[in-house]
Amino acid sequence: MTAHVLTLSCADRIGIVAAVSGHLAGIDGFILDSQQYADLDAGRFFLRVEFRGAGPAFPAAADALRAGFAPVAGRFGCDWSITPRDARMRIVIAVSKGSHCLNDLLHRWKTGDLPVEIVGVVSNHETLRALTEWHGVPFHHLPIVDGDRAGQEAAMMAVVRDAQADLLVLARYMQVLGPDLSAALAGRCINIHHSFLPSFKGARPYARAHDRGVKLIGATAHYVTGDLDEGPIIEQAVERVDHRDTEADLIRIGRDVEAQVLARAVRWAAERRVFLNGHRTVVFR
Repeated sequence: MTAHVLTLSCADRIGIVAAVSGHLAGIDGFILDSQQYADLDAGRFFLRVEFRGAGPAFPAAADALRAGFAPVAGRFGCDWSITPRDARMRIVIAVSKGSHCLNDLLHRWKTGDLPVEIVGVVSNHETLRALTEWHGVPFHHLPIVDGDRAGQEAAMMAVVRDAQADLLVLARYMQVLGPDLSAALAGRCINIHHSFLPSFKGARPYARAHDRGVKLIGATAHYVTGDLDEGPIIEQAVERVDHRDTEADLIRIGRDVEAQVLARAVRWAAERRVFLNGHRTVVFR
């Protein structure tokens, strides 16, 4: 039988796990994996359960599963979803000229390693059209004409909407999203950047990091908010460097880390493992 993923978050209280597991047992649901976290400071509870049918009472359709679980969710005031485990999240990728993150995501998707459906790439440059179309993905060139950033972002949102995308991934998209687009995509837009911030903002961060003799470089993937590069963090990683590494070495290492961190963040979002928790996230590995 098809496995499903139940995710929920709510105010913490006694009886949530018992109610969920009891409900699943009552419909002949067999739990394959369960992870939970109680944030005692925030008073919030988070749960992710993978389950499948194991008997005749199990509903055949996801809609029936949702209808059956709705009273349980209502009792605890949950934000929740039930999704078939093999349902692929639809994503649009935004890029500028740098190809390393886009190429990595396309490769992982094409080889079946990334459980998503890439339904479009948008860019303010034509540079990566050939790479995108070689993978059979629609490419949308959306330049900013005469400073009309609002019009360009409206066109980007139209691509996301028309493609019925669940997630917009900024794969080294070198433009700051405006507040309207950030708000429209709250919890549905992931960005990647080097982890030098806030120390080395702006142009040529690796050159300035090399000049300062940094010993760690890395990357951060986070949800986009109206606060530049300060959204809830999903994943981070670092690599150690030393005095022998040139600026070019730092750039090469940094690109590798960025691609890996972004791929992990997208995978975890696609597998419904990431929960927003105020200015932070809960990520079930």
